[in-house]
Amino acid sequence: QVQLVESGGGLVQAGGSLRLSCAASGRTFYGYFMNWFRQAPGKEREFVAAKGWSGSSTYYSDSVKGRFTISRDYAKNTVYLQMNSLKPEDTAVYYCAAGLVVHGNMTYWGKGTLVTVSS
Repeated sequence: QVQLVESGGGLVQAGGSLRLSCAASGRTFYGYFMNWFRQAPGKEREFVAAKGWSGSSTYYSDSVKGRFTISRDYAKNTVYLQMNSLKPEDTAVYYCAAGLVVHGNMTYWGKGTLVTVSS
């Protein structure tokens, strides 16, 4: 059974940092892209960042470029999203997803972790 389990969300003040984790299990993700999406209250889900499980390329939305960093740890089968210089508009539920593409239809989804940034 494939599982993506996010953790690391919480409440942080504007300008602060958080690191989200996505623990992946149940299959090999070689050839997949690991994506982070987010959904703010009353808004549609949006792409945040992605990285190939076996490659070095990274992809970011314009809204987070320069502030967020996606990375992965092979030994722990975990993908991270380091979020710095957080803004109130970053408040959302953050989802980890795996798919054969970046920012498209995903094959697997986690249940999400809530990030709240106070002003």
